[in-house]
Amino acid sequence: MEWWIVYLLMGLFVGFFAGLLGIGGGLILVTLMVYLFTVQGFPEDRILHIALGTSITSIVFTSISSLLAHHKHGAVRWDIVRAAVPGLIVGTLLGTLVADQLKSKYLAIFFVIFVYYSAMQMFVNAKPKPSRQLPGRLGLNLASVLIGVLSALVGVGGGIMTIPLMSMCNVPMRNAIGTSAALGLPIALAGTIGFIVTGLGKDHLPPFSVGYVYLPALIGIVIGTLVTVPWGAKMAHTLPVSRLKKIFAVILFILATRMLWTLF
Repeated sequence: MEWWIVYLLMGLFVGFFAGLLGIGGGLILVTLMVYLFTVQGFPEDRILHIALGTSITSIVFTSISSLLAHHKHGAVRWDIVRAAVPGLIVGTLLGTLVADQLKSKYLAIFFVIFVYYSAMQMFVNAKPKPSRQLPGRLGLNLASVLIGVLSALVGVGGGIMTIPLMSMCNVPMRNAIGTSAALGLPIALAGTIGFIVTGLGKDHLPPFSVGYVYLPALIGIVIGTLVTVPWGAKMAHTLPVSRLKKIFAVILFILATRMLWTLF
């Protein structure tokens, strides 16, 4: 029972920051789950796989509410969504296959590098200058496949990649954020299917697992995030978001460094 409470608290914490900052929820979810699963004695060679699968599955639920809210305000570029979805699905499924074949140590090294990059982006509050238009259908498909692969390998909804890319291509920030919320749903759905299928039949997974998705953590996280994501989004208009983003980046950096230290 105490672990259910811990997962709920984790969901409340991550949901608030995800709603407040718009990105970063999946990254900190994975790092926290790796620590908690290690303490619980889960199989060492599959801890990160379970964390990635559980994280990306939780995004299915949070992205739906975010998508509906942005659509209501007319902020979703559905033309971009329609063009990108096939590539995102293919890339995400491919990413889950790659993750399943990678040893936990190498997967963790890749994850830590990505977290460092993301934390640095948040800390300096990087805002790419609009410099070009969106690529054609072929270019968009290739970019979508790459984003899908990376999203699966780090257990995120892709916002930390799609928002800067769209902003750089002259998509207004309001539309970039809304469209990113919509793009997160196919990534999360494909990732959920991929991590469930690749995890089926694996030995020594903890009880209440469906493939690489650990249900007790998933339920607690989803309940927590559904409570605090709207609160965080509301507080974004009253709190010093740029300062809090720096604090969040430091937390990410510390957690990633601890993971790296544990590896070596």
